[in-house]
Amino acid sequence: MTEIEKIRRSSGIIGNSDQIEEILETIIQIAPIDISVLILGESGTGKEIIAKAIHQESDRLTKSLVTVNCGAIPEGLIESELFGYKKGAFTGAAENRKGYFEEGNNGTVFLDEIGEMPISTQVKLLRVLETGEYMRVGDPKTRNVDVRIIAATNKNLLEESTKGFF
Repeated sequence: MTEIEKIRRSSGIIGNSDQIEEILETIIQIAPIDISVLILGESGTGKEIIAKAIHQESDRLTKSLVTVNCGAIPEGLIESELFGYKKGAFTGAAENRKGYFEEGNNGTVFLDEIGEMPISTQVKLLRVLETGEYMRVGDPKTRNVDVRIIAATNKNLLEESTKGFF
């Protein structure tokens, strides 16, 4: 069985078009390299399946794959969901809570619909991308995390950046 056929079977990717073959070849090339990945495509085209296939073919396979739908988390909550929070940081924060990055430590965090993430959270995400550092909401202590980030969007991020949204 070829490597492409192995990925097809394990991931559920179907189709035999040249574009699908190119995607499978790209997965083979990038999965073993510990780099961040951005997947672009229209809604419903299987970006999450591609992210899972990259994780399954990576050295992080035995670690967590944490999927975050950035578009489904309200702006006021996304920071505490991603980075966690310290007890007492806000009303209702009765205990310390890990965020998605801490849950995904040594694994992969898939940020679906990253184009929907608020600018204020993007700045904090950039710090994670550059240094692996973050802070829980309400906690002055800097924490370190080792995650591979795979992001996906159906938006044109270059255009969004020009408009000041990304």
